[in-house]
Amino acid sequence: MDFAPSARAADLSTRVRQFIDHQIEPIEAEVVADIAARRARGADPWRVDPRIERLKDLARGEGLWNLFLPAGHEGPYAVRFGTDGGVGLSNLDYAPVAEQMGRSLLAPLIFNSNAPDTGNMEVLLKYGSQSQKDRWLEPLLDGTIRSTFLMTEPAVASSDATNMAATALVDGDWERGTGEVVLNGRKWWSSGAGHPDCRVGIFMALTDPDADRHHRHSMVLVPMDHPGVRVERMLSTLGQFDEPLGHGEVTLTDVRLPIDHIIAGPGRAFEIAQGRLGPGRVHHCMRLIGLSEKSLDLALERATTRTAFGKPLANLGGNRERLARARIAINQARLHVLHAAWKLDTYGSAGALSEVSEIKAAVPSMACEVIDLAIQLHGGGGTGPDFPLAAAYAGARSLRLADGPDEVHLGVVSRMMLAPYAARSPRQGR
Repeated sequence: MDFAPSARAADLSTRVRQFIDHQIEPIEAEVVADIAARRARGADPWRVDPRIERLKDLARGEGLWNLFLPAGHEGPYAVRFGTDGGVGLSNLDYAPVAEQMGRSLLAPLIFNSNAPDTGNMEVLLKYGSQSQKDRWLEPLLDGTIRSTFLMTEPAVASSDATNMAATALVDGDWERGTGEVVLNGRKWWSSGAGHPDCRVGIFMALTDPDADRHHRHSMVLVPMDHPGVRVERMLSTLGQFDEPLGHGEVTLTDVRLPIDHIIAGPGRAFEIAQGRLGPGRVHHCMRLIGLSEKSLDLALERATTRTAFGKPLANLGGNRERLARARIAINQARLHVLHAAWKLDTYGSAGALSEVSEIKAAVPSMACEVIDLAIQLHGGGGTGPDFPLAAAYAGARSLRLADGPDEVHLGVVSRMMLAPYAARSPRQGR
């Protein structure tokens, strides 16, 4: 197993890091502060900041656009929509690029490689019809629209998707391409729903309650301006609204759409979700590695420049050991994620179930610990708006729930560990 990035991935990582250091970081604090100031005075905090749009154009011009596109699925889109070299990246090669993006709150959006758009675009690439790609994928790749993912529900435990109450009922004949699909339900934590350019959602809902548990649900493309679709409110995560994307509570009431808005066909949502979530979890975890590195940088700077009781903070209260353990934890997590990315590339989603669940349980917890150390070293300032640490912690902590809570992933890992032993164990109760 060789986890070294290819020459292309190493070059892209360097170029992304340089862009972040020289173009994004000098304005990021001001952009975030302006959003907070607009919210405080009752102005619209969700409007598109022209500085972000300028940097998106610049990133695209430098070939740092849509770098998430997966090798083997990008087709002509990589050439048409700005991907460097016109070829997608493997999970292993994208991992170090995503790590660099994770150092900045704004970078994924500026490089058109932010969640949930990346996952939604991958769904359309792998499962969408040509008409769906023409209508929705191309403007998403072009960065002229944004999207949301409508899965989690407030009224049920969404860690078990079979609990889902929302419905997508077929009124017609899928095989003949005639009729409609009728959508009803309430979703929340719908990422991306707050962006003013959000034009489409992917809605997962129950279609056939009598089918087996893996064929009951469908995914449907929903124009967000369609009658019956309503963003009820935007939700904060530990006080953070994550503008300009955000997380919304969305209701769909008797939304009737042509049957061709179903992705791949009725009952295929679980299949699609497996293809979407594996790479997406690697992306999340590698961005968290970058976020942890940035937080550790801030902690080290604070520990060596701030004094208390006549000493630098680094020399007080065991902080040297805490900083060293943070360094070790990040390095361990990085190797863990690279192994999962390699396994995903080599054996596919089904062959990397345990590894992907392992990183999803391990990395957000690690990131929370590192960011918490940085907050502690910054004192009260670390919890406030003058440093990016509170927002970093909110993001990392929410990822212990998003894309499946820790307990679900630990259950997957333990089940796969125990299965071969249970199969050969003596029968109980003799």
